[in-house]
Amino acid sequence: MWNEPSAGVALAALDSESASRQPAPAVVAAVEPGSIGEALGFEPGDQLLSINGIRPRDLIDYRYLVVEEELHLEVMDAAGELHQVDLEKDADDGLGLQFTEALFDGLRQCNNHCPFCFIDQQPPGHRSSLYLKDDDYRLSFLYGSYLTLTNLTEADWQRIEAQRLSPLFVSVHATDPDLRSRLLENPRAALLLDQLRWFAERDLQIHAQVVVCPGLNDGAALQRTLEDLAAFASGAWPAVLSAAVVPVGLTRFRPSGDGLVPVDPDHAKEVITQVEALQSHFQETLGSRFAWLSDEWYLIAGRALPPRANYEDLPQQENGVGSIRAFLEDLDQATETLPPRSAKPMRSSWVVGRLVDQALRSVRDRLNGIEGVSLSLHGLPSPYWGQDQVVTGLLTGEDLLVGLEGVDLGDQLLLPSVMLRQGAPVFLDDMTLEEVQARLPVTIRIVHGAADIVAAVLGQEP
Repeated sequence: MWNEPSAGVALAALDSESASRQPAPAVVAAVEPGSIGEALGFEPGDQLLSINGIRPRDLIDYRYLVVEEELHLEVMDAAGELHQVDLEKDADDGLGLQFTEALFDGLRQCNNHCPFCFIDQQPPGHRSSLYLKDDDYRLSFLYGSYLTLTNLTEADWQRIEAQRLSPLFVSVHATDPDLRSRLLENPRAALLLDQLRWFAERDLQIHAQVVVCPGLNDGAALQRTLEDLAAFASGAWPAVLSAAVVPVGLTRFRPSGDGLVPVDPDHAKEVITQVEALQSHFQETLGSRFAWLSDEWYLIAGRALPPRANYEDLPQQENGVGSIRAFLEDLDQATETLPPRSAKPMRSSWVVGRLVDQALRSVRDRLNGIEGVSLSLHGLPSPYWGQDQVVTGLLTGEDLLVGLEGVDLGDQLLLPSVMLRQGAPVFLDDMTLEEVQARLPVTIRIVHGAADIVAAVLGQEP
């Protein structure tokens, strides 16, 4: 899955020595109304320099420090004036401050050289955040982004243990030490099994991810990987909570001669058969299916998605595991009390990636059963990435303009919010929503989920 660092990630000072730099001040972005911070007079632009004499390195440190009942804050306001603030509060009370960044000492970047890395499969010349190889354990803990554990220092391991930063989300890819070292092109990658034992000994936990590259870490290697991970999944406090198996994503911009091949329908069927057999075994031995296939496998193979119950509590939904099934479940809830007719007849077009459109046709048909609703579903390829079968979140502004040229889009175009950068109306090719809107002869409405889509086709206001 694509995982661009959001606007809440520090992008300054990205040199390789970032871990040893002094953290920058935490800059206030917003103050919660009625909070302690508002009562103290905090305003956007103020800089929190220290808490009880300690300069926080990131949002995690901040949250740990403010639980103290007595606080001494050092603050510099937007005018540059320094303030010393002393207060007493209940331990459960926060300050109600939001910050412009989650990391105050810069983003910890990746030191691997995986040939399948999506960051390296992009054209040059776009926004800097698209090329940041996030491998930061803090973001993994805060937001569920995946890391490899190869760039952690002894101090990092000590901090993970001391602050109980668990669960983390780990890109495993293979548990065989030699194979993982070759895949990541990093000798430190061979330490994974020792690292998993470290988590187990301290009652700390991870969620695992395996990106399958045909001919490299599939077949027997995938079998070993999932069985090795499952060995850490038993007991009252399992070190490995779940494993997601996702197909490698390849674009037309990837380096030539990388030896990678895309997943085709036959290979997808083989992986499905292999993993589903392991799921049955894990269900018997662990009481859980434990390892799950991302939705793409079933879509590529042309097979129906598993029923909702198979995904248990959806531990890897943000990784594309059961996300479509969960959406269909949300839609069932959103359409329980549909009106027989729409008060405002509306012709709508709904854009998704070509890989998922077939799975969503039942949604389209159900909504078209409402009198006055006319919903067209457009599953688009991505000429930008050079992919015919693509998930919705990878569609770019260019893909929309090419794929929708000359199409009667009706009264409104529904675009899923996953196409846009979190917190900013911009697509992966740096085209802005405003630019796309200016070149399409229809009003664009961004939709955020099942209930939003139902409201849109009924002509209800956002």
